[in-house]
Amino acid sequence: MIKLGLTGGIGSGKTTVAKQFEALGIPVYYADDRAKEIMLKNPTVKEAIIRLLGAQAYKDNQLNVSYISGMVFDNPHLLKALEAIVHPAVRKDFVDWASRQKGDYVIVENAILHKTGMDHLVDYVITVTASEHDRLKRLQKRDGKSEAVLKKIIANQENEAELLKKSDFIIYNSAKKRDLNKEISKINDEVKNMLKKS
Repeated sequence: MIKLGLTGGIGSGKTTVAKQFEALGIPVYYADDRAKEIMLKNPTVKEAIIRLLGAQAYKDNQLNVSYISGMVFDNPHLLKALEAIVHPAVRKDFVDWASRQKGDYVIVENAILHKTGMDHLVDYVITVTASEHDRLKRLQKRDGKSEAVLKKIIANQENEAELLKKSDFIIYNSAKKRDLNKEISKINDEVKNMLKKS
């Protein structure tokens, strides 16, 4: 089974691309969603987070996201400590999940694929990219934040040029959905051909 990593900056359209692959019958692991579930339901992870951030990290049996974000936002040491708890648990969960899938290949959608070390668990990397104009337009519609705030978020992410250098496939997600479908179908065909040759 081939494992593909799907990544890209905020607003690039990773989730849209992931959903298109799912529509083709490809199993997709959404790392961010699973991380939140693990933080909430894995007793070992939960206990470690409480030791690190305090009991306020959970409220009414849910993750207290605003509290956690506030604690780690301007504290790189705390953020690194939190990542050291969560990232290994997510990597293990992905490996377990992938072993249970029946398809020819699977995809892990992860905005911070390289930072979490999940790039070492996949065979190929797909990066979704889009113009800053398209990204800002999508994010303003989705999050309602100002252009200045969104530009700051984009500037703080992994360098786009570096992401593209680490990619085996690049999807240019323009505003034209037809182009996106075409690029996804092309990658799907290429991966299927790889499988036939292996």
